[in-house]
Amino acid sequence: MRDPLPEGLGPRFSVAEARSLGVARGRLRGSDLEAPFPGTRRIRDLGSGSEYRDRCRDYLPRLHDDQFFSHETALALLGVALPEHPHRLRIHVSTHRPAREPRVRGIVGHRLQRREPATILTSDGLPVEHPVRAWRQCGLLWRLDDLIAAADHLLLPARRLAEVEDLRDEIRSMGDVRSGILRRALADARIGVESPRETKLRLVIVRAGLPEPIPGWELRDPRGEFIARLDLAYPRWRVAPEYDGRQHAEDPKQFARDADRWEAIRRASWTLVRVLSHHLDGPRPVAVERVRSALLDAGWRPGMPS
Repeated sequence: MRDPLPEGLGPRFSVAEARSLGVARGRLRGSDLEAPFPGTRRIRDLGSGSEYRDRCRDYLPRLHDDQFFSHETALALLGVALPEHPHRLRIHVSTHRPAREPRVRGIVGHRLQRREPATILTSDGLPVEHPVRAWRQCGLLWRLDDLIAAADHLLLPARRLAEVEDLRDEIRSMGDVRSGILRRALADARIGVESPRETKLRLVIVRAGLPEPIPGWELRDPRGEFIARLDLAYPRWRVAPEYDGRQHAEDPKQFARDADRWEAIRRASWTLVRVLSHHLDGPRPVAVERVRSALLDAGWRPGMPS
């Protein structure tokens, strides 16, 4: 029968911490323990949530006081929109000079220029880079559209993770990267976009030469009563492009609420253009033609404002 571990260790701990509490080296090789990173242990078969988040938790016992999760890892841990498949997230850990970055297999270490730290803690106690700084750091890693989607997410009023001026100041003070990709991303970011697919739909529409829709439009009746929040809207033409992820397709109650919402929008004399994932694919996305057709039917003509 194996010896119990000290209660103070918790489910994840460093070998050094365990040894300081009197745990024998042989006990640390027990079959009930795993070694996710050199010098760390975790209880085998821990209940798991996000595999990526769990990997970050596994590394936490190795994290020095001057180190923190940064770049895309910080944004992932804060729930910010991330690049879609096939992008592969890696775990990034940073420190500021003159401290040394970690050099551990499975971890991307960064030694950042000397600067006042701005780390924050996630709800589960993981130290992460400030989201504004992390977004700039991702300028070295992500494509333009992924940076736009992340900026859209950061600017959501409901999240309050950043203001436009915060992102602009970060670029101004620390510099841009990759031929000005951050300034270009920020120029195309908009307040009120709630998902990466909404960002993609908006960009597809605008890049096809159609007028730019307004994100997060609140549709109200003549008395001012709320009807629906529209993902994207052309109020002048009463056309609302909307990405439909069908995430509620197997939830009858949610589907019923959605159907009632669609009907309420139709009764308000608006045209709802529902766009599915495959409508955004290819060199000539179907979504563009659907939105163009709805605008033309409403009286819009090329060259007219939105």
